[in-house]
Amino acid sequence: MILDAAIRVTERDGITGLTLESAAEEAGVTKGGLMYHFRTRVELLVAIQKRLTEAWEERLVAELGKPLAEATPRESTAAYLRVGTQGTTSKADLAFMVEAAASPELGAVWGDFFGRWFPSSASTGPVDLDLLLVRLVVDGWWLLEATSGSALPEPVKAALQDRLAELIETDAPRDE
Repeated sequence: MILDAAIRVTERDGITGLTLESAAEEAGVTKGGLMYHFRTRVELLVAIQKRLTEAWEERLVAELGKPLAEATPRESTAAYLRVGTQGTTSKADLAFMVEAAASPELGAVWGDFFGRWFPSSASTGPVDLDLLLVRLVVDGWWLLEATSGSALPEPVKAALQDRLAELIETDAPRDE
């Protein structure tokens, strides 16, 4: 209840508007009641980061249709493409990701999440580069929608999804 309230405050007032007091008020609890669970703003932020990454993980695993450990990099990237382009990413997701970039403690939560879904690779092979390219485009896509307040036109979305899906499925190097 407190975490959901804190996310609502951030969605409405931005990350700077999220205080222990504002989260407690939104949740309908006293500040002391909130502090029983989260003694500091950082503890609250870490818990929110975990809540958000767990929600992403749930959507991705549902889209994948099997545990991540059983998926190929292509399958996990394809799931990320489908989930990341559904327009379900909120301004709060973005605000908390940006906040995490300035804090190793908060960033570790997102780092763990992305590390599971996109293990680091130094490969420059065309398939690996295509999978990375798809991830980067999807990240940019939801960033665009989260910051602009509008979605891409449906025909453009569909064409981009199809093109990105082709990149995931292609094995052969393309002609230059």
